[in-house]
Amino acid sequence: MFVAIGIVVLLAMVFGGFILAGGAMGPVLAALPLEFMIIGGAAVGATLIGNSMHEVKLLGSGFGKVFKGPKYTDQDHIDAIALTSKLMKVLRSEGAVALESHVTEPGNSAIFSEYPRLQSDPVVTAMICDPLTLMVVSSGTLDTHAVEDVIDSAIKTQLHEMDEPAHMIQSLADALPALGIVAAVLGIIKTMGAIDQPPEILGKMIGSALVGTFLGVLLAYGFAGPLGTRLKQINTHDQQIFHSIKQVIIASLHGYPQPLVLEAARSGLPPAHRPKLTDLLDMMRGR
Repeated sequence: MFVAIGIVVLLAMVFGGFILAGGAMGPVLAALPLEFMIIGGAAVGATLIGNSMHEVKLLGSGFGKVFKGPKYTDQDHIDAIALTSKLMKVLRSEGAVALESHVTEPGNSAIFSEYPRLQSDPVVTAMICDPLTLMVVSSGTLDTHAVEDVIDSAIKTQLHEMDEPAHMIQSLADALPALGIVAAVLGIIKTMGAIDQPPEILGKMIGSALVGTFLGVLLAYGFAGPLGTRLKQINTHDQQIFHSIKQVIIASLHGYPQPLVLEAARSGLPPAHRPKLTDLLDMMRGR
């Protein structure tokens, strides 16, 4: 919502100010399609040159995420803590055999079914089930630090993939001003080829060339840069769910009491989205 509002405000202030200053939109609008074709086409081509199809698909999903917002809601973060805590309770109280069916077949797990949004998310279920499956096949004898290393590696890989679109958008933001200069230079070359024309025609041609520089800078600092920043913010919010899962697993393996386990997971959430410890404790008690 705020992205759409920001785009409207941006365009209204830039072009509104230009019009109020006495500028004519006619030459800008006349040059815009071809200049956009040159700059936008060059940006798309450079993106295809520098990335595989997998990264290009990630970039598309990244743009979609900017407009849709975070994937995980505040309730999802709370549910992830509760779900992982319940699974660890089964491991502690009933042993690895009792946990096996839950982590090897989460789609049929009674515990997972209490949280259908997380049950249908393959990334979250893998982040929970993979390390717990290791505990099951090793009959719970794995060193806690070794489990932590495995989880850290999985989180690092997942975060790298999530952050890749933001890096690509930032690269576009860095490149767009230069691509705008390319379009402007082509316009100047065209103008120099018509140097024998009257001043009024040359003026329009030079103005059209400068639209390229304007468009490249506007797209870079008005659109691509802010979109990349927003995507990083969204990813930071979504990534917390993985750290919460890790904290519950590791704190439980260390044998900490449940209030301390919940606090370890809760304290890693951003203050604006952090639930009260008492609410988590009441939820775990079924209140």
